[in-house]
Parts: sequence; C-alpha cells; structure tokens
Amino acid sequence: KPNQRQARSGGKGASEKQQTAEQPAVEEREWKATEVEKATLGDAETDKQATSAPGSVTPSSVPRPKDDFQEELVIRPLHSGDIYASFQFRTLWETDFMKGNKVSHYRLFPKSLGQVISKFSVRELHISFTQGYWRTMQWGQPFLPSPPGAELWVWFQDTVTDVDGMWKELTNVLSGIFCASLNFIDSTNTVQPSASFKPLGIGNVTDHRFLRYATLPREIVCTENLTPWKKLLPCGSKAGLAILLKSEKLFHSSFHSQAVHIRPVCQDQDCKTTSWELRQTLNVIFDLHTSGQGKREWSLFKMFSRTLTEACPLASSSKVYIDITDDPQGDQFELTPATPLLSQAVVMGDRRTFSVYDLTQQITFGTMRSLNLLIRWKSSEGHMLRPLLHAERYVAGYGLQTGEIHTLMYNNHPYRSFPVLLLDSVPWYLRLYIHTLTVTSKGKENTPSYIHYQPSKDRVRPHLLEMLVQLPPNSVTEVTVQFERALLKWTEYTPDPNHGFYVGSSVISSLVPSIVAMDTNSSQERPLFSNFFPCKEESSYFVRIYTEPLLVNLPTPDFSMPYNVICLTCTVVAVGYGSLYNLLTRSFQIEEPSPGLAKRIANIIRKMRGVPPL
Repeated sequence: KPNQRQARSGGKGASEKQQTAEQPAVEEREWKATEVEKATLGDAETDKQATSAPGSVTPSSVPRPKDDFQEELVIRPLHSGDIYASFQFRTLWETDFMKGNKVSHYRLFPKSLGQVISKFSVRELHISFTQGYWRTMQWGQPFLPSPPGAELWVWFQDTVTDVDGMWKELTNVLSGIFCASLNFIDSTNTVQPSASFKPLGIGNVTDHRFLRYATLPREIVCTENLTPWKKLLPCGSKAGLAILLKSEKLFHSSFHSQAVHIRPVCQDQDCKTTSWELRQTLNVIFDLHTSGQGKREWSLFKMFSRTLTEACPLASSSKVYIDITDDPQGDQFELTPATPLLSQAVVMGDRRTFSVYDLTQQITFGTMRSLNLLIRWKSSEGHMLRPLLHAERYVAGYGLQTGEIHTLMYNNHPYRSFPVLLLDSVPWYLRLYIHTLTVTSKGKENTPSYIHYQPSKDRVRPHLLEMLVQLPPNSVTEVTVQFERALLKWTEYTPDPNHGFYVGSSVISSLVPSIVAMDTNSSQERPLFSNFFPCKEESSYFVRIYTEPLLVNLPTPDFSMPYNVICLTCTVVAVGYGSLYNLLTRSFQIEEPSPGLAKRIANIIRKMRGVPPL
C-alpha cells in the first residue's frame, strides 16, 4: 500500500502531458504486483517527499511483478489431412517453497498445487493423462511426449526422510485434485530409476533415492479429469485460449493428452534469482475422417466449436502459432486471415517457421472482434520428414505359460550413431528370465555399455531394467527378453480378467543429432513449445519417446464354475432336503371312498321320506 500511494502521489505532482504519457505504464504494472514489501512509517514519509516533486514518477518506483502468466496455441497441419493442436500455459512465480517459508498469498499460481509443494517437499512434479497412442511415423515428434494412461514422476527434496511414505500420501492427494485413480499407485507399480528422468529444472540432483516413477496404463481420461485441470488456469475457461477447451470436442479425437509440470527455473543466465514454473500442456490430434467432414479444411470453430474473442486479461503474452514450414509459398494450404507476423524457432533439431497471431493486439480480431483461423488444403502432395528416432514393442509367443517381449528401436539417421537409454518397468507377475536378454543390431550382437536391473518381489515391487545402448546409423536395434506368467490368487484378478493385464510403456531417452545449431541460452525469450527440455549442447537435442503399452493374457481360472457349483448345490438341497422335510412334517389322514351314484340317489330319497341313509 505505501508503494501504491507513492505512485499515485507522484502522478499528482507531474505535469499534465507527462502524466498522460507515464501514468498508463504505472497502472499497468500496479495490478501485476503480487507482493508489496512492508515499509516503516519513516520510509513511507521519505518516499512521499521524494515522489512529490514534479516528474518523479518512474516505472522503477512500482513494485516489480512477482508472477507472470503466458499462453500459447500451436497448430501444425499434417500431410495426412489431420491437424495437431498444442496448448501451452505457463505460470512463473518468484517465490521459494524450499526454505520452509509459509506462503499465504496466491495470485496466479494455484493455491492447491502450492500447498502440495510445501507440504510434501516436492522439488519437481510431472503428471500426465493421455487417451490414445501417439503415432510418431504419421504425426512426427510431439512437443511434450506422454505415454497412454496416467504417468507420474516426482523429485523430492533431499530433506525428506521417508520418501515412500511421502510418495503414498502425495499420490492420494493428487488423486483428489485431478479426480483420477492415482490412489492405485503403490509399491507394485512404482520404480526408482537410476539413470532416466533427470531433473528438468535447476539443480543437478544425482541421488535417485528421492525420485519415484509410476504409470497406470489403463487409466481412462475423461471430462472429470479435464475440469480440475482447467480450474488451475488463472482465467479458468472463461477467457483467453482456454475457452477453446470444450470437452465434447477434445475427447472426440484420435489423441488427447493433458499434463502438469512443476519445476524451479532460473530467471537470468547467471541463475541469481529462481522462480517456480507451472506449465500446463494439452495436445490433441483431430482426425480428418472421424470428424465427419469430407473436404480437407479446418478452422477453430470446426475443431473446438468456438472462436477466439479476447486474450486472458492476466496474461502478459497470448499468441497463436501456425506452422507453415512445410508450405512456405502457400502451395499446399491457404491460411485465413493472413498475418504479417512471422517467427522462427528451433524445434526438435529443426528450424520451423510460424505465422503468429498476437491476441493482446485488438487488430488481430478485426472488426468482428472474433478470430476464426481457417486452413484450407490446396494440394495433398508432400511428404513428412521421418523422425530420427522412434520405437515399437510387442509380445511374442503362444500359450499361457511363457512369452517374449520385443522392443524395436529405429535410428533413421543416415550416417550418425547415438546412444539411447531404455527403461522398462515390468509387473511382478511376468517373471523375467534376465539371462535370455539379447540386444541385436543389423544381425549382430550389440552389447549395452550400462545395465541396471532390479529383480521383482512377488506382490511387493516390479522389475526395473535400464540399459544404455548405442544405435548404429540407419538401423533397427531389437531388445528381447523371455518371461513366465505367474498364477495369481483369485482375489487379485480384475473384474474382467479375460480382457488381459496391461504393462506400461517403455521409456527411451536420447540426445539426437540436430540438423541446425540448438540454442543453449535458457534465459532468452523463446516460444513456450521450444524451451521445455534444457539444452546443453548445440549439436544435439533431448528426445523422450514412449512405446505402446502391452496387453498380456494370464492364466485365468473359470470364474463361472463357482456359480455352476452354487446352482447345482442349491438344486440338490431344494429337492433332497425339501422332500425329506415334507415327509417328516406332513400329517396323514385316511379318507373313506366316496359312494357311487346309485347309492347317493337312494340316500336322497330316503332322506326325503325321513328314513336313515344307507
């Protein structure tokens, strides 16, 4: 409050022309302030005297905003006629949860997640909910990858003593926040990787005792997961890009993924000041055929049933990017309305060109005060650049006793080899024969340079296998391992055991050679979709991909047999015991045979004559 009075009193003493030029900037920065430092009465009087002089109002006299919110939408037309839309929402808050300071004032950062960070001593938190499988060879690499189902990995602070207990409580709390089945995460599906999932924020933490990773590949993503996700945004779904997030359109798609990433980041290149970054992402693929439209034409209204009318008032940046790299001359598709703003960014080792629409400028919406981007294809020709790295996985074998897991990793680079880190988490009821592990490339054995294997314990923990493998150029590397199926207790089967049991996706991490020089300056302003993974080298970029989840059948007893036994037993009891009980409790009486017709007529006549019956 003293600083706000300082700005107002300075404006009163300024000349009318100077006040008109400087006052809007002051007011614009005032509403962004999150925290105002308390000043003593003497300091307030000194500031008041200093600002009472004419022309003393400067932007530096206003408290610097402690938090910032940005939103972006990236649309990439695909050669198949499908379209890829990626939402990025980032909230930066200059505060410190790690020192034990109690933070009670929240403005843009959601209070529910801030309390989770403070209570559970979280250093990094990454959670995603995905419906569908990302088809890398058809759609290219996503900006932020995620496996089918639910994925959660957390780095705790080194002050935590009971990591497993804190992990269990955290999953239960997140289950309530996101209305998901994360409470089913326990020791049987949680692993502690030794080399994968390095921290993405500041701090080189190498003690993997404070890391936990778990997946629920069978988790179904629906509206009840999207609604709490949207409520974490500063403007909710009432303004800005979030008004496009209509559930009935998002879930009528080929692929849908929503994620929340929390990590500490540097504010400057020297990392003298740090901030907490909350990044909410949503990726969706709209299929040309399932949408019900015959022609190759997309618009915001056709994709989301809504158009953009304004930016989020709390956002410092609100932009829409259209990827036109594959169509620089406009020969393949037409973009309406056109924009003179172009931007280039290095994404996944390639320099991409984007048409930019700045929603903070009123001229973007035109006279109709509505923005409905239209993409109309002119030609179906063209080809997509093959990803340098992708992977597949499947189960081989026959019968319900043994099987074999095959993982294929493709290096499509014509002349360069690079290492990849493979992580496999296999449930305990698939008993791996680790001596059968083989790695082959181009028909020859490929010896991994690093192997970490943690065997499973029945009903306690899963298998954990990590390997560092060198992929030769233009090759397919196959990793195979045999397993034996275990027989579960009858209470451990799911309600639909014949559907099968899911095995989570394999995780492959690698530094892939880049076509252009990567930008290693993390403090430089770049689009949100191009600066998530930290880049340490100019010659390579980090890629993480996921394989398909596996569906494995286990030996399943005939659960209808108890029903048959119950029916047969009840029938025998009803017939046998019922007959015996009837014989023991019924009373028998001897009845005389009824007289004939002649005798009854004679008795009637005798009764009329007053004679006793026969």
